[in-house]
Amino acid sequence: MVLVVVFGVALLIAVLLSGLAARTVLSTSLLFLVGGALVSDGFLGWIHITPDSEIVSVTADLALFAVLFTDGMHVSFAKLRANWRNPARALGLGMPLAFVGTALITHYLVGLDWTTSFLVGAVLAPTDPVFASAIVGRKEVPSKLRQLLNVESGINDGLALPVVLILIAAAGPTSGHAEASLGKIALELVLGLVFGIVLPYVVIELVRFRLLGAEPKLQPLLPLAIGVILYAVCHLTHANPYLAAFSAGAVLTARSLEAKEAFEPLGEALAELAKFAALLVFGALLTPQLFGDLSFGGYVAVILAIVLIRPASLLLSLLGTRFTRQEKLVAAWFGPKGFASVVYGLLVLQAGIPQGEEAFTLIAVCIAFSIVAHSSTDVPIARLFHVDDLTDTSSGAGTPPAAKEADRVGA
Repeated sequence: MVLVVVFGVALLIAVLLSGLAARTVLSTSLLFLVGGALVSDGFLGWIHITPDSEIVSVTADLALFAVLFTDGMHVSFAKLRANWRNPARALGLGMPLAFVGTALITHYLVGLDWTTSFLVGAVLAPTDPVFASAIVGRKEVPSKLRQLLNVESGINDGLALPVVLILIAAAGPTSGHAEASLGKIALELVLGLVFGIVLPYVVIELVRFRLLGAEPKLQPLLPLAIGVILYAVCHLTHANPYLAAFSAGAVLTARSLEAKEAFEPLGEALAELAKFAALLVFGALLTPQLFGDLSFGGYVAVILAIVLIRPASLLLSLLGTRFTRQEKLVAAWFGPKGFASVVYGLLVLQAGIPQGEEAFTLIAVCIAFSIVAHSSTDVPIARLFHVDDLTDTSSGAGTPPAAKEADRVGA
């Protein structure tokens, strides 16, 4: 109950400061992270949370699912078909480069063996939709840049998971939680994609029957019901819930714009609550002992992963594109690590591999540094762009015709 009280107080403070945070470098995300750290064993000792506590994995998992579901609703298939090359470059070239680059600095600076180093690289390679949304949701940012970051952060979590599971199995004797064959991993990904497509498609078709349909005040609950069922089914069948969440959000928008618009205010609020709760819990893991366990080489590796590896990888992948230099630099910088890496890092820790604890310490510190760096720079970065008409981040509803046309041409 102490954790609930702390969450309520932090939420109240975040709401009261949200207006100021939207105009300055003050970050509500950082508030929850620091709040969790202050009440943990490392400082006040009001709550006791360890990496193997179930609440850690559950809150991170729920936050990632909720944010991917709502972010999927911002995907326009029409625009994606016309402009798939940029996200494909980021996923097909930028992500592997970041994966390899992080593995190299982990091996040479931290001293982990090659398999564990590549495992750390796989865990930290995906960008996080929770914190990418801080820039994706800002209307000042050009639509093609928002689309690139949104699609990249939404899909790369599912792409990284098979690599993480394979490397955990290859890293040494495990506790049995992460053992998986290539066939099983592929099946989980396919099932996640199938569930994410079929479930919202079937539900929307049911709504169109003459005798069925939701009254206006209950319409926002329709996508929520889809999300709840999808989350449960994925965990019961071991399907990939993150790929399912993102694809379900995209299909829901494509099949029923009305359902998307009815759910959007509720969905965004729920995603924010899940994010704040997970941040508070993750912050409780950030004790002085955790930071003290990381070597000097580990801190150098963390800084290089954030300020060099990700930016250089994405800049290389965007060579020859029509992005301006400013847009490339913004895309390169905004590659935050977050709840996907938390979930995968916990898999590493719970697998019981020989260097699992050292790997998790490096991963956790990198995530903490990334949250601080990226959640406090979204406002200054957004202000680099000056536009006359602020365009909508989703379907274009309410966007002036001239702005819509500019979006189509710019994309």
